[in-house]
Order: sequence, then C-alpha cells, then structure tokens
Amino acid sequence: MGETKRKRGRKSESESKTAAATAEAADFRPALDEKLPVGNAEMIEPASSAAGRRRGGRKRHKASEKPEASSPAIMPARSVPRGIESGDFALTPGDLLRRAVAAEMAEEAGARVLPAMDSVVKVFCVHTEPNFSLPWQMKRQYSSNSSGFVIKGRRVLTNAHSVEHYTQVKVKKRGSDTKYVAKVLAIGTECDIAMLSVDDDDFWEGVSSVEFGDLPALQDAVTVVGYPVGGDTVSVTSGVVSRIEILSYVHGSTELLGLQIDAAINSGNSGGPAFNNKGNCVGIAFQSLKQEDVENIGYVIPTPVIMHFIRDYGKNGAYTGFPIFGIEWQKMENPDLRMAMSMNADQKGVRIKRVDPTSPESAVLKPSDIILSFDGVDIANDGTVPSRHGERIGFSYLVSQKYTGDNSVIKVLRDSKIYTFNVKLATHKRVIPLHNEGRPPSYYIIAGFVFSTVSVPYLRSEYKDESETPVKLLDKLLHSMPQSPGEQLVVVSQDLIRFSVYFWRHTVGAGG
Repeated sequence: MGETKRKRGRKSESESKTAAATAEAADFRPALDEKLPVGNAEMIEPASSAAGRRRGGRKRHKASEKPEASSPAIMPARSVPRGIESGDFALTPGDLLRRAVAAEMAEEAGARVLPAMDSVVKVFCVHTEPNFSLPWQMKRQYSSNSSGFVIKGRRVLTNAHSVEHYTQVKVKKRGSDTKYVAKVLAIGTECDIAMLSVDDDDFWEGVSSVEFGDLPALQDAVTVVGYPVGGDTVSVTSGVVSRIEILSYVHGSTELLGLQIDAAINSGNSGGPAFNNKGNCVGIAFQSLKQEDVENIGYVIPTPVIMHFIRDYGKNGAYTGFPIFGIEWQKMENPDLRMAMSMNADQKGVRIKRVDPTSPESAVLKPSDIILSFDGVDIANDGTVPSRHGERIGFSYLVSQKYTGDNSVIKVLRDSKIYTFNVKLATHKRVIPLHNEGRPPSYYIIAGFVFSTVSVPYLRSEYKDESETPVKLLDKLLHSMPQSPGEQLVVVSQDLIRFSVYFWRHTVGAGG
C-alpha cells in the first residue's frame, strides 16, 4: 500500500529558533523530545510529540523592543541561571529560568539513559533446525544476529527465538571487536526469553547492568535500543506505550501480558531492551505487526513477565514455565444465560465449559461451574479483572503471575451455592504440543514406516498454512484435551519402502 506523506512548509533557521523559544517559554514544557546524539545513533523523535507540538508563529515586536531573533534560541545548559546575559534583554528572568530548568532536565534525562547503552550487546547465533520430514537428520545451518542486554549476576537476556536450536552463541559488547562465546542457561519458549552467560572475565570489564523499572502507563515514553538491520552500530528508536493487554506471543503460541508501542522494531531488534525516561528497563522487544494497513506497531515483553522468568530460574535452577488454568470457559454477558445458571443480579463470573482431565483443577471443578473470583479478585462477566488506572485486563493475567506448584483460591457458584477451593497450579500438556522446547522430534521406525509425534512445529514444517493442514489434525490441535498423562498424537510421516522403490525406479530409468 502506498505511503501517504504530509507536506510541511520549511522555515528559515532564525524563524525556527524563534518559534521554538517562544513556544518553550509560553507553556513551560521541557524540550525532552528533541534529537539527542548517542554515540553512533540518535534518538528518533516520537510521532506523538511531533503531532502534539505547538507551532508558534513569528512574534511581533514593538518599535521599542529588541527583536527576539537576535537572541540565542537555546540558553547554555546550567544547573541555575547566572543572570541575564548579553543579547537576552528581550526575555524576562522567568523565561530564562524556565529555559535553564528545561535544559537541566534534558541534560539529566540524557545522563540517565546514556550509561545504559553500554549494557546492550549484539548476539550472534548459529542455528541447526531439525528436519521433521526426515527426523533422523538436521537441516542446513544458518546464522542470525539479534540484540541482548546485561543484567545483574553476570548474565545476559535475549529472546528465545534468537537462540532457538542453537549450535553456537556469541556476544559482542558495544564498541568492541571481539566476540565472546556464550553459554545458554535457560530458554523460556512460552515467554520468548532466554538467559545467557559468558565465562570469559574480559567480557565483563567495563560492562554495566541494567536496572528494571515498573510497568509503564499509557503514553509513557519508551526508548528501544538494539542492533537492527541497516547498520552495524547500536540503534535507538523512541515512542510511547500505546496499549497494555494480554497479547499472543507468536514464538511460544501463548498469551501473556505485553506492551504495544509505536517505536520502530525491525529484524535484529529482538532481545533489545526498552528504557523509560529514567533509564530503567521496562521491557524486551520481541515482535512487530507487519500488515499493509498498519504502521509502527511493535510489541515489548513487560517487566512482570521478565521478572517471572528470572525468579523462576533462580527459584528452581531451571525454567519451569508459566502455569495454565486447565479449563475452557465462556462469557456470561447474556442475561438469559445468567438467569439459567441461577446467578443473582450482583454476581458476576465466567462459566466452565470443559476441564482438562489431567489437570489438578479436574479434582474440584466441574463443567457449568461459575468462577466468581480468583485469589480474592472478582471476575467480570466478560472474563476481565480490574487493572490500574481504571482499566481492565483478562483474568489469565492473575494466573500468569503464579509459579508452577503455587496454590490459588478459587470461588465458584454451583447449584446456587458458593464453594471455595484451594487448587494447585501446574503446567499442562496438550495432545499436540505448542513447541518442542528445543529438543529434536521423537520418531520410531518399524517395518519401513516412520512414526512421528505431532507438534505445532511439525505442522508448520510439513504444511505451508492452515488451509493445507488436515482437518482432523486441526481439530485435535484446537479442541482436544489429553485423557491421560503422557498422551501423544502419532502419525505415519514416511513410508521408506515405497520411497525406496520410487527412488530405485527413477534412478534405473534415468540411467538406462
């Protein structure tokens, strides 16, 4: 789709400086959205600030006043003004004070953000993916470049898809020409986060770790740092948080909390940190929306998901995953449906359609139960719970905050009576797993038939899209639940006898 460009009139340099100074003194807003040089990159002005900036015209002066165009447009940055300098007689002391404060805030913001750049590293990975058609073989190796950043404990965080099926991983510091071999400590496929470590002490010399910040609010400024395509040096893009909700993680095929931002996220930005104005890391860039009718929609893994991954690794010594509520539920927004379930006017919740027979919830929950609350938080008829700033979010967010093996208190309505259950949460297995967790596919050969287990990576490898996938496999993927622990779906992926006869006939025919 063609790109529409808006034409803007260009002003002379003196007029631009005069307009900037007039607007800055008029509404006392710090000029923090101007471009700041950062090494070999520069902060890109966010679209929101460009659209919301006031455009002041040229100021008309009286005959007795000195034109402001002769005064400097920007006052030298100082902690406090040292008085009215030559050429600034047209500005009042209050105007100069506002300029000094704005310059000080801009300088302070830059000082906070700039040191965090040294914690961003470039990740080099050599991948070797399994061949699902011939599961005893591997595909040809390929290389990829992505981003990462240093955290406390001499560790590095990046995306899981950046090191998926890795053969060798190396990292390089900013401004260095040496690549250091990294060791993969943990890969969280569900949350698309991986943790690395480097044994060489030279790598950690002069490297600072990032500090994590709180979950940002809407319209908060964010700065994404990484090594995207288009150059070899660090790149910086800026934007604002435009949405906070439960997102679909493409790599893990799961749904977790995520941030939508309008800063550019391109190939190679994966694993790079997103900083706030204080220089604290508030997320990890991991995917973007690529469609013809959308622009500048990127997604960031927020700090609650990151801290869950880090604490899970520190608690168990390995990544155990996010627990899942083993049920299927439906909304109760229909008043007739609520009446049929004997719900009072002040009662809200969601109805259980099915319960996973292999989940711990199956011991206490039943179909047609109405879940009223989870850990004391009331659930609305649309399946949402209260969030901060008067917003609402899906109640699966409460489940994702738990760890494997944690207990949760669930209040349900059953036969017009309220029951309270204490349920132990766990990770559940699907009939068709969403991912292989980096392991090669499982297969078995007997009498020339190759039996393989079905998984989402297998379906993606064997079929181009859903339209070519057999309907029975799609039904198993979307609707089936395991009836016993360890249940797997197995198909005949190859017939070696028929393949050998076919190969022999074509070889003999070609040679004879």
